Amino acid sequence: VAAVDVSERMVELTRARGIDARVGDVQELPFGDASFDLVVAAWVLFHPADLDLALSEIARVLRPGGRLVAATNSEVHLGELWALVGIPRIESGFSAENGESALREHLADVAAYHVDGWVTFADTATARNYVESSIIVGHLADRVPELAEPLRARRKNVVFVAEKAA
Repeated sequence: VAAVDVSERMVELTRARGIDARVGDVQELPFGDASFDLVVAAWVLFHPADLDLALSEIARVLRPGGRLVAATNSEVHLGELWALVGIPRIESGFSAENGESALREHLADVAAYHVDGWVTFADTATARNYVESSIIVGHLADRVPELAEPLRARRKNVVFVAEKAA
């Protein structure tokens, strides 16, 4: 098991658990060709500036027959919360709506598993903290209005599983 993160703090915390963790970027993975049977990218692939390069790198480090498991959000994930801060939808270079076609450019046998549900934000502080934790829209946390009651928001995620051709 090896982990890569752009955050030095996340790498430090991961190493403290005894895991080989390295500061790095998915667009330039610090591993040789065909190093892994499995790559997991959990809510990662909407961050790279160059998604095509990131997927190329993942395909490069996968062995033939290896798999990528990539979790991401739908563009309408938590729409009720984002509407409160004035964002109709969060468009992304890698989402439930467009991830499959991006993956098919680099990998084969792509399957999508949709995971829908609900999240309840108990109060204003909880909703603001969640928005603030977002790299993409964290600067909008102060736009969350005072909530008179808990906010229920639809959760819409997808887990893609793709295989590198043998």
